[in-house]
Amino acid sequence: MEWAFTGEVIEWRGPAPYLFVAMTPADSEDLKEVARGLIYWGQVPVCVAIGGSEFTTALFPRQGRYLVPVKAAVQRAEAIGEGAVVDVVVRLNAARGHAP
Repeated sequence: MEWAFTGEVIEWRGPAPYLFVAMTPADSEDLKEVARGLIYWGQVPVCVAIGGSEFTTALFPRQGRYLVPVKAAVQRAEAIGEGAVVDVVVRLNAARGHAP
């Protein structure tokens, strides 16, 4: 199953700043239902495509939405920074018991 959406890159502060793109609440709810057997500690293992970059990661639940982490290598390769609007494709990573 696949979800495609456009979203703004946001920063989530922690020990170091991290960049994410939030899925819509409707897509997040749909993904949560489909991914029931894959969810661990609230996270969902996925494959993500942004621009010409593809990578694996785990989605983080926050305030009724899943956040897609944008890896530093992808930020550099795609020239993505906070506030950028990007097209994202998310596919469940059912082949993995967890994301790397």
